[in-house]
Amino acid sequence: SWKLAEEPHLSYVFLHPPVPLLFQIIVDDDDSKVWSLYDAGPRSIRCPLIFLPPVSGTADVFFQQILALTGWGYRVIALQYPVYWDHLEFCDGFRKLLDHLQLDKVHLFGASLGGFLAQKFAEYTHKSPRVQSLILCNSFSDTSIFNQTWTANSFWLMPAFMLKKIVLGNFASGPLDPEMADGIDFMVDRLESLGQSELASRLTLNCQNSYVEPHKIRDVPVTIMDVFDQSALSTEAKEEMYKLYPNARRAHLKTGGNFPYLCRSAEVNLYIQIHLLQFHGTRYAAIDPSMVSAEELEVQKISLHTSNEHEEQ
Repeated sequence: SWKLAEEPHLSYVFLHPPVPLLFQIIVDDDDSKVWSLYDAGPRSIRCPLIFLPPVSGTADVFFQQILALTGWGYRVIALQYPVYWDHLEFCDGFRKLLDHLQLDKVHLFGASLGGFLAQKFAEYTHKSPRVQSLILCNSFSDTSIFNQTWTANSFWLMPAFMLKKIVLGNFASGPLDPEMADGIDFMVDRLESLGQSELASRLTLNCQNSYVEPHKIRDVPVTIMDVFDQSALSTEAKEEMYKLYPNARRAHLKTGGNFPYLCRSAEVNLYIQIHLLQFHGTRYAAIDPSMVSAEELEVQKISLHTSNEHEEQ
């Protein structure tokens, strides 16, 4: 069963530039668990790309992807999840949301915690697969990398200012280029919009003892997207992801920090297109067939490769 939230607040959120209408949907028996989402692009597409934000993010942190990808004919959905305190509860709620949206299979782009939750959902549904592919941006496969599994059950007790301080401790510091500085400012603003229970539940999901079981999702196509400059992920965590998905495509960005989808959106959007290209012409395509131009994408791919070579010289 499902219902729209009693006060859905359907309105435009004016960013730079504006994104589509924000919908709020309840799919659980608990009316306090509200999913917020932007659903943009052709509704005829039955296997869209869904974005899952990091601990500090809301659905609109992916506005650069929503605007660009829908302009190219893709259907994309950016989510903000309700308060869930364990991974199984999240996965069950997410499955109900997909059932409500009448989406049998989806592609998932997960950033940091969003990427971990995407992997756990693919694992959760492996007997009746709901995940067609994964793009994992600055993500991880084992929560023990944060060395906070012992405090995970106490986050719900902490005041909001303390939780925000924990999250802000992972943000980049020191001199930054203007795009990265703007991206961090935007994420700080989004962080400030989250309540105590939202932050506490996300940090709990981020840190409670859990890991991905790769044998359950080994047939899912994966692209691992990460950066070479400063981010919250250690080199060891990145190497563990490469080992976990030896056949994954790798999308490396020289810079971008924790939030490349904001400050390096052109590169991120291109890598997303390259990932989704393998599904063009199938029932799992995330793009309107009339908008497909593989030749143009190949030119962009060569251009990006050439640009990266020049930067390295």
